[in-house]
Amino acid sequence: MLISSIYEPVQQGMAEMEERLKAAGKVDLPWMAEPLRYVLEGGGKRLRPALTLLAGRFYHYNPEQLIPMATAIELFHTATLVHDDAVDKSLVRRGRPTVNSLWGEGIAVLLGDYLFANSSELICSTGNLRVVRLFAQMLMNISSGQLRQFMSAYDWRQDREDYYQQISSKTASLFSTATEAGAILSEAPEEGVEALGTYGHGLGMAFQIVDDILDFIGEEEEMGKPVGSDLLQGTLTLPAILLMEQYPDDALLREIFEKRGDRAGMQRVIEMIRNSSIVQECYKIAADFCSRACHALEVLPEKDCRSSLLDLADYVIERRR
Repeated sequence: MLISSIYEPVQQGMAEMEERLKAAGKVDLPWMAEPLRYVLEGGGKRLRPALTLLAGRFYHYNPEQLIPMATAIELFHTATLVHDDAVDKSLVRRGRPTVNSLWGEGIAVLLGDYLFANSSELICSTGNLRVVRLFAQMLMNISSGQLRQFMSAYDWRQDREDYYQQISSKTASLFSTATEAGAILSEAPEEGVEALGTYGHGLGMAFQIVDDILDFIGEEEEMGKPVGSDLLQGTLTLPAILLMEQYPDDALLREIFEKRGDRAGMQRVIEMIRNSSIVQECYKIAADFCSRACHALEVLPEKDCRSSLLDLADYVIERRR
């Protein structure tokens, strides 16, 4: 399934959003211009801005507000990646050196702050106070999720509910904001706003679960980062949690976290997960989140954008990177 065909109903809007992103990279400060252009040209599927534009097509499509909002969502997402890499001291993102590895952590943090501010300015330009509040709530959710992940690093006592709460804050909140903001700016009825927010949240949960599966079963060349990166950084994700549920008496994960860098033990965990039913169970959980997300769309008008959102749910489950 080609992502370009899924985006077909908002192709023009996506092109205009890309032009806005290019414009955001043009600044007069030479020391900022290079890293800013570098990070904005880093590619990606542009899934989150597409969600905003698709959600905005169900009722009164208003490109004057929706395109700035979609651009703001992508700028915000980019800022979170830059900050994540700086906090995690990651050297590679999508197969490219990270900002912090090229220019240092200080520049990465300040660049992320600049992108957050640029995003905020665009959101304020919509003139919609409800969307501004939604954005502020999302920022608090993501920040708290990041802090929770940082403070719980190498804590092997986490369970499924801890994990769901974590990815709800850190990943699904941005997806739900993207779709809910699109609904609000298109003057959708409250039922539509709620449905699209629910869809975005479920899709975001599934997206993160699949990401966490690929961290164990993918290849480094395919993912653009080392296999098992999360585990190595002390982040406990769903496949590892299910492994502990299956083998409650096995202290391997606890020992890996206590040693903080036991690569031999980590490789054994990766092989145990790959050679068990855990991967299939994780995909089933992700598919359940997608199913609930798609069910929420049933109250919306039958339009091409609804078909695209349904196809996106399939794409999220089937993607490999």
